[in-house]
Amino acid sequence: MDFKKFWNDYSLWITFGFMFLMMWAYTVDWLRQGVGSAIDAVFAPLLITFGIPFYILIVILSALTGLYSSIVQKYTIDYDKMTDSQERMKEFQKEYREAQLSQDEKKIKKLDAKKDRVMKEQLELSQQQFKPMTYILVLSVPIFFWLLYRLAQTTTAITMPYLGTHSLSDAVIWIIPAWIFWYMMCSITLSQVIRKALNIGGV
Repeated sequence: MDFKKFWNDYSLWITFGFMFLMMWAYTVDWLRQGVGSAIDAVFAPLLITFGIPFYILIVILSALTGLYSSIVQKYTIDYDKMTDSQERMKEFQKEYREAQLSQDEKKIKKLDAKKDRVMKEQLELSQQQFKPMTYILVLSVPIFFWLLYRLAQTTTAITMPYLGTHSLSDAVIWIIPAWIFWYMMCSITLSQVIRKALNIGGV
């Protein structure tokens, strides 16, 4: 079997399947607890031996997942091709809009013939962005399982700008717990720094 051809043909379906599998795993308590307990052997010393606060460890782990995700994306997504395609799409939309405003039926018909090809290219590039998700989830999901596992054993509080001091398990925005909100903010911020440092493009 040509694995590369198989991956190119079915990677999107594999990614969606893996994402649903991870969501299912989250609902299975014994599986979630088992994965969290196994990983605890690696991360627990950082809390117990080195005394790193749990909210600081969330920063470290968000940086780790941000670095890993950025590297995976760097080598699985052709950002130059994506940028070029985005520019061509903008130019096509501009040209199509001008043809409609000027009621140039001949040009509109010509652009309609080109439209399917442009949309197909955009769809292929959109699918390409999903491909790294399988690799990223392999690391990210177990880390989330461990955070949930440890969260049940900690009473750590955190003070966040505008939100005040909350326990990490408190809902701070709608139903979003403080620890997830903190993780998201750290991950988004640190990922931007990492992507800039690694010169990873995007659209």
